[in-house]
Amino acid sequence: MTTTTQPRVPAGTARTTGPESAAAGLRARRAAGRRRLTACGVLMTPFFALLVTVFLIPVGTAVYLSFFSDDQPGLGFGPERTVFVGLRSYAAVLTDPTFLGGLGTVALYCLIYIPLMVAGALALALLLDSGVVRLRAFAQLGLFLPHAVPGIIAALIWLYLYTPGISPVIDLFARADVTIDFLGIHTVIPSIVNIALWSNLGYNMVVFYAALQAVPREVIEASVVDGAGPVRTALQVKTPLVRASIVMVAIFTLIWALQLFTEPMLLSQSSPMINSRFSPSMYIYDAAFTRTNYSLAAAASVVLLVCTIALSYGVTRFTSRADSAEEAR
Repeated sequence: MTTTTQPRVPAGTARTTGPESAAAGLRARRAAGRRRLTACGVLMTPFFALLVTVFLIPVGTAVYLSFFSDDQPGLGFGPERTVFVGLRSYAAVLTDPTFLGGLGTVALYCLIYIPLMVAGALALALLLDSGVVRLRAFAQLGLFLPHAVPGIIAALIWLYLYTPGISPVIDLFARADVTIDFLGIHTVIPSIVNIALWSNLGYNMVVFYAALQAVPREVIEASVVDGAGPVRTALQVKTPLVRASIVMVAIFTLIWALQLFTEPMLLSQSSPMINSRFSPSMYIYDAAFTRTNYSLAAAASVVLLVCTIALSYGVTRFTSRADSAEEAR
């Protein structure tokens, strides 16, 4: 006959039953969850503080101002007062041919600029990653350096190169009996695209190059073993693996392009083809600081914000569906 010896419980120690042990475990999990939430709150506080300060408050102020306007009764001799105008400012913006023309100009600018930016930056990054370019570090520095130049300084540099009479580039073309007007009716938008490419191509190239460095080398070596050449490896192996970075750069470039302001504002000093309402951002600036119509400027700002959000969301949804369709194959 076998006897079972029960372990002795030290004196003064309460025996823990099943329900009590489960309750203690639940309390421990809740305490750990509260600590995690507290840590997340502390880490996210700076982000939300910046989000509220630099985005939500300005957007809320713009929406508020768009519904009100300053009015002077008594044929303009009475005291100025702020009155509620409802959607009148939005109707004025959406029926203004100069604002709609600015949207068309920016749309054409985006159609030229975004594909050139994404394709050019990706091509440069693929060249650097393939090892074709020697002195890689110096090449990266040389391509990134224009991005370190402030946008207004870059526009001034190119304004000097575009202005007849002082531009060495135009003089060089003239010696070859070639007459070119960089700020003409058909060349002004490509000239602005050139400035933007010069300023931002190197930055996006660095983004793509960093993404390419994360591509597993085993995948590239396997493609080479299968007989893929450098071009095929770059286009069919590396490029699909950095698709997320391509989408991110495309969205950020789109958002930046819709806010086109600095380059045409400075070039307008030398070209009659660029007026004070050339782009939506210039229209907003003109309405606020030239015509002192803050309600109209706020309404135009809100319309531009809605267009930006809608286009960004459309690009995101399109790429998500494309990825889902490819995974389903």
